[in-house]
Amino acid sequence: MNHRQLRKLGIPDPCLQAAIEAIQVAAKKNRTHHKQIKSLFQRVLAAPESYADDDTFGPFAQAVIAHRDAPVPEAADMPASHYSTWGADQIDRATRLQMDQACQLPVARGAALMADAHVGYGLPIGGVLACENAVIPYAVGVDIACRMKMSVLDLSPDTISSRAGRYQDALESETRFGVGVGHERPQSHPVLDEDWSITRITREHKGRAWKQLGTSGSGNHFVEFGLLTFEQRQAQLDLEPGQYVALLSHSGSRGVGAAVCNTYSSMAQAQLPREWAAHSRLAWLELGSDAGQAYWQAMQLMGRYAAANHEVIHRLVTRHLGAHVVATIENHHNFAWKEIHHGREVIVHRKGATPAGQDELGIIPGSMATPAYVVRGKGNEASLKSAAHGAGRRMSRRQANDRYRIQAVQGDLKAKGVTVLSAGSDEVPAAYKDIDTVMSEQQDLVEVIGRFDPRIVKMCPGNSHPRKRRRVK
Repeated sequence: MNHRQLRKLGIPDPCLQAAIEAIQVAAKKNRTHHKQIKSLFQRVLAAPESYADDDTFGPFAQAVIAHRDAPVPEAADMPASHYSTWGADQIDRATRLQMDQACQLPVARGAALMADAHVGYGLPIGGVLACENAVIPYAVGVDIACRMKMSVLDLSPDTISSRAGRYQDALESETRFGVGVGHERPQSHPVLDEDWSITRITREHKGRAWKQLGTSGSGNHFVEFGLLTFEQRQAQLDLEPGQYVALLSHSGSRGVGAAVCNTYSSMAQAQLPREWAAHSRLAWLELGSDAGQAYWQAMQLMGRYAAANHEVIHRLVTRHLGAHVVATIENHHNFAWKEIHHGREVIVHRKGATPAGQDELGIIPGSMATPAYVVRGKGNEASLKSAAHGAGRRMSRRQANDRYRIQAVQGDLKAKGVTVLSAGSDEVPAAYKDIDTVMSEQQDLVEVIGRFDPRIVKMCPGNSHPRKRRRVK
């Protein structure tokens, strides 16, 4: 097992070497089965005192105890350690530990954990963290400004089945998926006329951004058609009750966003105080510093680029159909915002969390087989005005790939009225938590105003890129 796998089990960085040594000792004793080792680590983490004298895991258990009992460096005014959690019974220990570690940061001023939370890099996906005068690249995520966009179309709902081939052809012809992919003929958008020289990394990657404009990444990114239902009139959207055809997409800032994140996270890690070395994935930049300002400007540009990405996707697909857009809903869920909470300005990082300010509209998707919900925020301060960004994974991509085959699932989905044009086995519905359970856990955060049921789904084929390049938001 490598460091990344050990971290996913919830093992703190200062204990990683002791964990590696325990694996080496276990191997010599022929206790090398992966699942057995994993289970033993989880038991030691849960009750380290019970293993302190074990001849194999004793040193690791002692390291865990020492880390747990070590004094945390002082941080003036740290209410983040008392964060609220939604759907607590569905969140594993490793995810909680990641959130706890984030709340120890001296810049942390508030936090919340959403019902779809699971392990990410540094901050959990589904984690919300407010910081004072600081921004954390990995708390925004590798896919900066990953977002949802829904276009409600002027097409009759019955055409999604009676003219299914037309809808399928629009997705097959006009969308592109995968790491590094681009359109054969680069698309146009005013975002490319902006000043990309604001940072070295954005300047160097502008050509890449142009090539990938209007495309989607791998993993859980998708473009799909479905039926959107409103039970009541929606004044904000100027839509009457009824059923509509809608186009829904999930994508972000592609390769250039990842380059921005990795560049500025490396800068933050290089200047991280030694006493915070165990929190390297949460390395921060002071907002007033040159690096902090450069990242902030690059992040804002990535937000506009991600929005343009969706705009181009929807333009191409709807034009192919000959359809017109009658209403639009969209929101980021990997970003940082300057906001006022409890009377002070803070930087709110929402990594895999949907903004849910009072009356703010958002989209919370399930899986290819389950509904997405259009929601209106309630502005709950306890969650820093945030909500879940989806169902949340219940198993890792590796676990899903080992257990399922998308080809076997496609037939079952077809019988339920869902056509999957392409997807990876790591995106089967069983890999996700139940979206309705997640929604029931956050009724105090959002009001459901509409339901979107997928009918024709396109995602990145599962074998389009090497496993080692899979990304976590």
